[in-house]
Amino acid sequence: MELEGRVALVTGASRGIGAAAAVELARRGAQVVLIARTEGGLAETDDAIQALGRPPATLLPLDLLDGEQVDAVGPSIFQRFRRLDILVGNAGALGTLTPVPHITPKDWAEVVGVNMSAAWRLIRSCAPPLLAADAGRAVFVTSRIVSTPAAYWGAYGATKAGLEHLILSWAEETRTSRLRINLYDPGVVATKLRRAAMPGEDQATLRTPADVAPMLADLCGPAETRHGEVVRHPKR
Repeated sequence: MELEGRVALVTGASRGIGAAAAVELARRGAQVVLIARTEGGLAETDDAIQALGRPPATLLPLDLLDGEQVDAVGPSIFQRFRRLDILVGNAGALGTLTPVPHITPKDWAEVVGVNMSAAWRLIRSCAPPLLAADAGRAVFVTSRIVSTPAAYWGAYGATKAGLEHLILSWAEETRTSRLRINLYDPGVVATKLRRAAMPGEDQATLRTPADVAPMLADLCGPAETRHGEVVRHPKR
């Protein structure tokens, strides 16, 4: 129960890695606040948390493309709990896998909005209470596509590369604080996003979100000392 008494915010928490991370953080004692667009999915994650005997999660069904709502997240959490200790930025948008010249403005706006702009707004909104915490932690989920560009992945890969630069810059700015900020690359995981990208792949051969959630949760612990790193899950 290393996270007992701490408050953790997880985005993209209605399914996949976000849901598994939220359950793992709750198992370790955290009071979790869950963000996703679908209230039903958030409720399912909350059911899994309560099945562990943990207190109910706080559900925030909102669209990360709504900048005003994202801007209000940090202050609203602080108003309710008087603290925020952990931020897990997991939500991601794939867009359509297509040649770069064929990326539509709508797809571009969505992928940039979720993968980069929402992260920036969350940082602006949540940085004050995270910096005030005795062991503030921020973890953002990234992808190996950043270091291995592939055809048709231009929008997703570009925004993940931008996210990495944004987070590592923030880490440099906070190096003398108590806050610890890292990126986490889970590798290939059986998620809805992965299924959309690779519809012919046998997901039974892949890691599950529950397989990678403990390593992500480790980065949120008060004993974590790494800062400004891209932490990659070991390949099989």
